[in-house]
Amino acid sequence: MAIVHRTTLTPTKVELIGAWLTAQPWYQGDGKADPEALTRLGGFRLDDPAGEVGIELLVVGDSGGETPQHYLIPLTYRGAPLPDAAEDALLGTAEHGVLGTRWVYDAAHDPVFVTQLCALVLGEAEPQAQRESNTPDPSVAHHYTGTARTAADCRSVRTESGPRTTDIVVEPGPLTLRINRVLTNEGIGEGPIGEPWSALGHVTADWTLLDETPARGKYVVVHDGSPDEPRS
Repeated sequence: MAIVHRTTLTPTKVELIGAWLTAQPWYQGDGKADPEALTRLGGFRLDDPAGEVGIELLVVGDSGGETPQHYLIPLTYRGAPLPDAAEDALLGTAEHGVLGTRWVYDAAHDPVFVTQLCALVLGEAEPQAQRESNTPDPSVAHHYTGTARTAADCRSVRTESGPRTTDIVVEPGPLTLRINRVLTNEGIGEGPIGEPWSALGHVTADWTLLDETPARGKYVVVHDGSPDEPRS
């Protein structure tokens, strides 16, 4: 079960995200992201069975532009650098009041997150409350209609981000785990322009809009194949 420590993190998650967000292809702002305009608005956690890596799917609202935006930012927290991580995967380091120095990563590039996201989609992992220790979050729903498999078989082979989403291609299959980076109440990601792309499953969860309206939508959509495969 996920342990949530009541302590400090310096710099804060929002400060780390603010410094990193502008460079992401799915960032919707025209200028540099302002950490003062970012607000945590929901999400949930996943357990690492080995107990080494913290995993959080965090929703952050950005009120700094003309149109308010709500971003899904999965993060992992590690006690040492992630070997062979992509250069842009690291948001930075932070000092945790209990655990010491933590390396904070864009979880889409972290194999532990990918395995546990597969486990969630397949019904092998139980989502955990974002702010409470040892507390499942029953509001997070998963659905999968694809070929039977286990999360232990999921292996990330490619991660690519576009204007609104991040695609994690996993083998065997392949399957694409599409993270909806820019959330709406519908929260449904799009396939390649002009081409329908049927979904095999999804993860649906709640968050709160910047105007305090409750929202719910698809955090992740699972597709058959990879996004660059030709389709009939």
